[in-house]
Amino acid sequence: MNFYIVIPAHNEADSIGLTLNSLVNQTLTPRQIVVVNDNSTDNTQAIVDGYAEVHPYISLINNKSSNEHLPGSKIINAFYKGYNTLDENYDVICKFDADLIFPENYLEQLASHFKKNESLGMAAGFCYIEKNGDWVLENLTRKDHIRGALKAYRKACFVQIGKLKSSMGWDTVDELLAKYYKWEILTDKKLHVKHLKATGISYNKTSKYLQGEAMYKMRYSFFITLISALKLAFKKGKLSLFKDYMAGYFKAKKQKIDFLVSEEEGKFIRDLRWKGMLNKFKL
Repeated sequence: MNFYIVIPAHNEADSIGLTLNSLVNQTLTPRQIVVVNDNSTDNTQAIVDGYAEVHPYISLINNKSSNEHLPGSKIINAFYKGYNTLDENYDVICKFDADLIFPENYLEQLASHFKKNESLGMAAGFCYIEKNGDWVLENLTRKDHIRGALKAYRKACFVQIGKLKSSMGWDTVDELLAKYYKWEILTDKKLHVKHLKATGISYNKTSKYLQGEAMYKMRYSFFITLISALKLAFKKGKLSLFKDYMAGYFKAKKQKIDFLVSEEEGKFIRDLRWKGMLNKFKL
């Protein structure tokens, strides 16, 4: 299978070399890797250039953008800068972060999963972070959710869901829409990916409000948002975030911000969310 990989990178000199090294040493070599150097002020470009000189399937795109940290929109806008340089001859398109170390059989195993199941739309491994010298499962990891750091989409699924949304919540709405279109999602717990930076480490106050805004844009109801916000704040170990999420939801509702999904898709999403929540209460 042809794997095309796009890696948005902003000041990732400390990690991008490790990420690329793990990808060039895969048992299944990716067909294309595009790194989007998004307004970096460190040596990110020089490191990527070094790999591109040795590996012709690696290319670099320099992108100018705002220095403001905007989770979702900034990284997806950078993704498209790279994606738009690619042809259509891919079987799987990947959006990877620039701070990951993949096991050498990662792409080969994903290809195996995709080949075995024609209904499989998305697949990934599990993220592990370093804690006290050990690599432990990152607490935001779930078996039914693929982390935004390591998305891999079958081409037909990627196109049918409308590709990626330039918004906070893009890495949730993609899965919900995939399920709407009856694609399956798989996480392989045997594939341990080292995540060098914990998710959300650089989120500021403004960006935290965007999580609640995203819930509104996915057409969550008030009660689904309430439960989801509380659960997410608890998982991140900071219950004060609950207030930020809800404030973002109400602000978006007041401003009548555009939704990311249609009314029909929104109803499917709400029904799916309620079903998932109710199943957890069953004995």
